[in-house]
Amino acid sequence: MSNQNEQVQWEQAEPGVQRRIFEPGEKVMMMEVRFEQGAEGYLHQHSHEQISYCLTGSFEYTIDGVTHILKAGETIVVPGDAVHGVKALEPSSLLDAFTPLREDLLK
Repeated sequence: MSNQNEQVQWEQAEPGVQRRIFEPGEKVMMMEVRFEQGAEGYLHQHSHEQISYCLTGSFEYTIDGVTHILKAGETIVVPGDAVHGVKALEPSSLLDAFTPLREDLLK
């Protein structure tokens, strides 16, 4: 086991959104995502199951057309193939976990 968090680089994801993708395991991976107030993670879908944990702030989190308010300390599960996206209601951050690995995000 190694602690490589300090070496993980931040990258621009969408306007007002930065992410850093942590070293994955064999079947699960995580990334931290920071949002400026009003920034959006646009509606999208993928086959991977996802759990989002709100580290700070709050979000409007939409899954298959249903909007939820997600606040610091809360989690939400996104089933595989669900259309989902978020809008930060204030400066906010998420920790997202995916299974299986999101090969599209790994370099």
